[in-house]
Amino acid sequence: MDVRPHLAQGATSGPHGQVDYRLQRRRLMRQLREGKVTRAEVCDAHPELIRAARNIGQPTTTVCPVCEDAHVVYLTYAFGPRMPAQGKLVETTEALARLDRLATELACYTVEVCPACSWNHLARAFPIGKGTLSTVPGSKASGSKALGSKASGPKAPFRATGTARTRRS
Repeated sequence: MDVRPHLAQGATSGPHGQVDYRLQRRRLMRQLREGKVTRAEVCDAHPELIRAARNIGQPTTTVCPVCEDAHVVYLTYAFGPRMPAQGKLVETTEALARLDRLATELACYTVEVCPACSWNHLARAFPIGKGTLSTVPGSKASGSKALGSKASGPKAPFRATGTARTRRS
């Protein structure tokens, strides 16, 4: 299963309950260009989120839409029963698979962050747990390539650890 915001198989092949926030991102960037929102309003990432992005986020080839000086980084967090209140930053695809084997359903959120200008945006939300990922087209269980096979994304699985908070725009 590709945990990046844009699934290699297309938005309709993801798990039930998946929400992609690309349209909201485009609207926000249009509002920024038109002067309806300021750069200070959109570049407001929590310091802990920036630290995680700089040190342990999943690098991408996507240029930051705000500063255009750096590439955004993906961070995926899991929330649910017996998880820390601020969520658990998922480290690898193997860690994601372990969470998927849990008997309870968790909510995962992928955030894109620019470590240079502090821009952050919720990119995707999806459920996990009870074997959800093993039944999704594109998952390892269905014989797909490993994470990182899409050209616009990183070559290796995301890696992250610890916790952080993000403000939803």
